[in-house]
Amino acid sequence: MSHVSRETIDGFFTTDAYAVIGVSANQHKFGNIVYRTMKEKEAVVYPVHTTLDTVEGDRCYRSVADIPAGVRSVITVVPPAVTTTIVRECAAKGITHIWMQPGSESDEAIAVAAGAGITVIHRECILMFLEPVKSVHAFHRFVNKVVGKYPK
Repeated sequence: MSHVSRETIDGFFTTDAYAVIGVSANQHKFGNIVYRTMKEKEAVVYPVHTTLDTVEGDRCYRSVADIPAGVRSVITVVPPAVTTTIVRECAAKGITHIWMQPGSESDEAIAVAAGAGITVIHRECILMFLEPVKSVHAFHRFVNKVVGKYPK
């Protein structure tokens, strides 16, 4: 069974603006794929990377502190060792939801987020929830539903 409820996932998608922390200029990396997919779904989404000026033709923000005030949900696509720092920055910024892409989470980051009152989603790939779900992610979601691992 999944550790996160569908209600928690749906709550993540109720905010007005998002940021992808660890976005990549490489279109084959998850940070870029997540960013582009959210843009395709017409979400207001901001790319964040410490060294990039632009991503997909959009201004790239250097840190959580730099993103616009209306962002309440972020997706992390960074190494676990960086995620805890990102969580602390999010708490200071008033971020209410963090989605830690698989491979980005750490027990410490999850605990810091919980202690700051931030709703955390982890062990789930956001691409399985951005409707309509396409390609391999649609198949992965189907398999998770069949074996009972898809959030209810």
